[in-house]
Amino acid sequence: MKERKHQILFRLNDTEYEDLKRNVKRSGLNREAFIRSALKNIKFKEMPQIEFFEILKNLRQINNNLNQTARKAKAYGFVDARVYRENYSKLQEQIGEIIRGIY
Repeated sequence: MKERKHQILFRLNDTEYEDLKRNVKRSGLNREAFIRSALKNIKFKEMPQIEFFEILKNLRQINNNLNQTARKAKAYGFVDARVYRENYSKLQEQIGEIIRGIY
């Protein structure tokens, strides 16, 4: 770990302070890391909202289900159409959530 032995104290007005707090929260970094990144001109990406992680989890589960369906189809020579349709519907629902989140 780097040794940080220099401390800087500076003042902000209310607007600047609120902007700092909002940007720190959006970045997912702590305040000190955010300021250090800003000093190095590092552009931060906004931390995804919690819904992103829920959708990602759902997509992974759908992927697993479709892979299992494909393995069974290969082993037994037919596709379980009901399971396939259910997973297809879930996939379309998640894609809709992603599109609504973007627009």
